[in-house]
Formats: sequence, C-alpha cells, structure tokens
Amino acid sequence: MAKSAKETFLENYDREHAVTMNVLRAYPEDQLDLKPSPKSNSARELAWIFVLERGLGRRVWHDEFAKGLVKGTPQTAPEKWSDLLAELEKANQEFRDLIASASDEELHETVHFFTAPKTMGPISRLDWIWFLLHDQIHHRGQFSVYLRIAGGKLPSIYGPTADEPWV
Repeated sequence: MAKSAKETFLENYDREHAVTMNVLRAYPEDQLDLKPSPKSNSARELAWIFVLERGLGRRVWHDEFAKGLVKGTPQTAPEKWSDLLAELEKANQEFRDLIASASDEELHETVHFFTAPKTMGPISRLDWIWFLLHDQIHHRGQFSVYLRIAGGKLPSIYGPTADEPWV
C-alpha cells in the first residue's frame, strides 16, 4: 500500500531533523560567535534559524501572514548552546505534532507566504512544509561549512565525510 503524502513527509522530516541535530551537536561550543564573513550570521544565529523556522511554519500553517497577525521581531538565540539545542528539539516536536494531527484535507488547504519580494501569494500547506524542509537542508549545508571552519568534525549527512568515512 502506498504511503500518504503526510507519512512520506514525516519520514523525511524525522530523518532530516536527526541529521541536522548530528551536525549541530558536532559544533564546538567555543566557536558560536564565528562569522565566516562580515555579512554572515554567527554560528549561533544561523543555528537559531532552525528554531525560528519551526515557529514560522506554525504561523504560516495558521495563515497568520494573510490575517495580519505577524508583527514584532523574532526572539534572539539563547546564550547557552545546550539551551538552543533544547529549544530546537521542542520546536521540532511541536511542528511535527501539528503536521501529524492534520487531515489530508488540511494538508491541501491554501495558506499564504511570500512568493517574491514584498509579494504574498497562495501555497498549499503540503507545498509549504516541503519548502520549509528544503530550507532546513539548505541552512544545514551552510552550517556544515561553519562546522568545518570551526575545526569540528563533520558527521555523515548523505554519505561519508573526511571525518566519518564509511569504509
């Protein structure tokens, strides 16, 4: 029997989250202020994006942008690395629970998010959650570069690394 769209997404979401956490846990805590360039976020700020995006995911899920409910500035990252990782685990579980509890009909409903600069447009919730997952993967790729620059050991993401060979 074929998996549902929700089951397929959640399997991928869980797998990618586990890989992201492996990368984040490998990061040296004494390098959290590392910025590869003046325009870059610090490692702490980049890692915090994973938490912020889960919150963004919930807000878009409830179509808060279209309802004019999104205001203010995002919360800043905690100073302690362990607190940031704990917040990410919590935010991840809350977002996962939201998706897991949704019906197939809810997954296909339309919400709104930016489709171009200063342009809000429609997107199905299913397309939205896949967009967020792909963005997580993108930011994890950025973070893996920070990890290497910081002198950390890069764990396997989709295959062997110099620090984690498979043979």
